[in-house]
Amino acid sequence: MNKLFYLLLILLVSLNYSCKKDTPTEITQDLTPYTLNVGAFPEPDLPADNALTVEKIKLGRMLFYEKNMSSDNTISCASCHLQTNSFNDDKQFSEGVDGALGGRNAMSAINLAWNTNGFFWDGRAHKLRDQSLGPIENPLEMNETLENVILKLSAEQKYKDQFKRAFGTETITSLDMSLAMEQFMFTIISNKSKYDKFLAGEETLTASEERGRVLFTTEYNSFFPDDSGADCVHCHSGFNFENDKYMNNGISTDAEIASDFGRFEETGLEADKGKFKVTTLRNIELTAPYMHDGRFATLEEVIDHYNEGIKTSASLDQALEATQATGLFLTDDDKADILAFLKTLTDHTLETNSDFSEL
Repeated sequence: MNKLFYLLLILLVSLNYSCKKDTPTEITQDLTPYTLNVGAFPEPDLPADNALTVEKIKLGRMLFYEKNMSSDNTISCASCHLQTNSFNDDKQFSEGVDGALGGRNAMSAINLAWNTNGFFWDGRAHKLRDQSLGPIENPLEMNETLENVILKLSAEQKYKDQFKRAFGTETITSLDMSLAMEQFMFTIISNKSKYDKFLAGEETLTASEERGRVLFTTEYNSFFPDDSGADCVHCHSGFNFENDKYMNNGISTDAEIASDFGRFEETGLEADKGKFKVTTLRNIELTAPYMHDGRFATLEEVIDHYNEGIKTSASLDQALEATQATGLFLTDDDKADILAFLKTLTDHTLETNSDFSEL
């Protein structure tokens, strides 16, 4: 009898342990505030209605790499925004579901916390949260519906748990998806290039890099060619090497612009035909091919374009138009030095930073 009693006791304890083991862990919403590592950059003006938290950032990171966001479950945001390429695509046109191709090159998704003037090449998304959902429903990209994405995510306990941690409910909505992805993308900051270390007094530029820096920042001067520079800061200025504007940089004639009107497609203003978002030059070494349509395979081609390839069109930037008659007077040595300086803007830590990689 004693032996039978002990066997029954062991069985009861085992059953009790098994039941406890299968009981889901209670998820509570205990949000942890998150502070961006801006370094020497100014503090960004982030949306007041989407305060950064560790839990929402983690959810956004999960969604950024989630292939079930596409109709055939093969494409994620990260498929076209590669960490090794400064969250840019290395193809001229990103490949969507069933091999579909659009007509624009994927933009780099770094330092978006300082972008205050729309997203995408034409600015059609007013907030980063809006941009985050666009590719899901684009037939040339993920080709999926938000409703189907929600159904697929809701079938996975890990997502229900993380939405509960982040938003206090297992109910998944497209708005909460967009807020989480917005938060994760805000954290993708690149501020550890050689140039940043130079500014901090931690590194010295080579003679070629320094000469390139001077040419980059010196204005074009048609009257004194020997003192003339490349005037790159006209568009690529400030700590992020961009001006957050939409401009026509002379890569197309009016006839060529007709194939993609750029900013005009959002505003309907004639003056915006052929204008596209000015992108950051940070990590430009990693983001080939270049321009909104990826027409230039190398930085050398880009420099040649600004030196002697500006095309006339109605909305051409006036500063670029002023250089057409003479070009920028850049010699081969000048071009090489500008290229050397541009490469000092590469932040190699970004390529392997585990904070931004797939979980």
